[in-house]
Amino acid sequence: MDLFDFSQNKVNPAPLADRMRPKRLEEFIGQKHLIYPGSLLVRAIKADKVGSCIFFGPPGTGKTTLASIIAGASNASFVKLNAVSSGVADAKKVIDDAKNRLKMYGKRTFLLLDECHRWNKAQSDCVLAAIEDGSIIFIGSTTENPNISMTRAIVSRCRIFELKALTREDIKEGLYRAVKDEVNGYGKLNVSLTDEAASSIAWAASGDLRNALNGLELAVLTTAPDEKGVINIDLAAARQSMQRKTAAMGESMYYDMLSAFCKSLRGSDVSAALYWGFKLVGSGLDPLILFRRMIAHSSEDVGMANPNCLLFVTQAMTAYEKIGMPEGELTLAHAIIYVCTSPKSNKVYLAKEAAKRAVEEVGDDFVPLHLRNTDFSTMDKSDVPYIYPHDFGGYVKQQYLPDLVKDEEFYHPTENGYEKQVKEFIEYVKRITEKGGN
Repeated sequence: MDLFDFSQNKVNPAPLADRMRPKRLEEFIGQKHLIYPGSLLVRAIKADKVGSCIFFGPPGTGKTTLASIIAGASNASFVKLNAVSSGVADAKKVIDDAKNRLKMYGKRTFLLLDECHRWNKAQSDCVLAAIEDGSIIFIGSTTENPNISMTRAIVSRCRIFELKALTREDIKEGLYRAVKDEVNGYGKLNVSLTDEAASSIAWAASGDLRNALNGLELAVLTTAPDEKGVINIDLAAARQSMQRKTAAMGESMYYDMLSAFCKSLRGSDVSAALYWGFKLVGSGLDPLILFRRMIAHSSEDVGMANPNCLLFVTQAMTAYEKIGMPEGELTLAHAIIYVCTSPKSNKVYLAKEAAKRAVEEVGDDFVPLHLRNTDFSTMDKSDVPYIYPHDFGGYVKQQYLPDLVKDEEFYHPTENGYEKQVKEFIEYVKRITEKGGN
């Protein structure tokens, strides 16, 4: 038996995930926060009153499927475009056809736009009027948060529905359904899927049913039947078909995870910072991005409480660049733990902001005469000479700021870590200078 001969297997040559796509609302898997008896979306679909909307969420969670179900439950026409390969001309043709269809036959048109966040403002604007006058019903599908990635004009005219990653039980339901389905699945092939195998595939799919079905399909097509003609998909076959856990990550999820990583560093939670850091790396993020963030946090959140933190992380990044992966994982973990366990102070950041604010507020100012370059300045010299601190033991009272901000103090150290010593030093200098030096 040739396992790759679809004529023998008596199944449609389309991918399993496409064949198993639900056609009716009752077949839809997951998203129980949106799809339940009496929910807004269910009532709208059954009453054929769905307006323009956007479905967003991770891959393989049913966005396109739900849009297709909506179109199938309606008497309207259904046109699908992909934002990656279509432009203004394609959208205008769909709109023109929709207007003619509505005028001649009284039939509405659904426009499903996959990856809708990829349309720019000009492309988005071309459908605004058609959405407003009802020529088309727009359904966007995207992995990105539309409130961030799409034009406000489009978003304000659509209802937003967020789809979430499917649970492992949801995915196992989809796998067993594919094994039993005699029309679109493997119901006629005598496939046996163990619970261990289904659980392994569901775990590795990371909430993506499409990915899980692709793994099942690979396992079925590459597993020879036993002497009884049964295709046994056990744990070993499942693991081979999925290889490793997939970590799908869209743009908004990337920023959410990076934000969680940064906040965990700031909050000194070692376990959380390690988790989010290596989850990002496992999703394909360049570890150098994490090192750059830690360099920033070394000044912003650790600051003078541990001035060695900046040096440590910079050296750790250099070490990582020298040795690469997988040994570099240790260097990354080392740096994460060091930043997390360093005492924290944001006084460097606040001092920087206060100084910048003073510069903006003061406007035109002048260098005090006694601080000017005496060799090159063409302006009047001060009657008060510059005082050389070392003649007074290293510290002497003297005005260094312009007159308008001469009494300002931008840096206020805390009692945390090394910064406590800095605070004591500043107070010591004040005491000495008030006495005229030591």
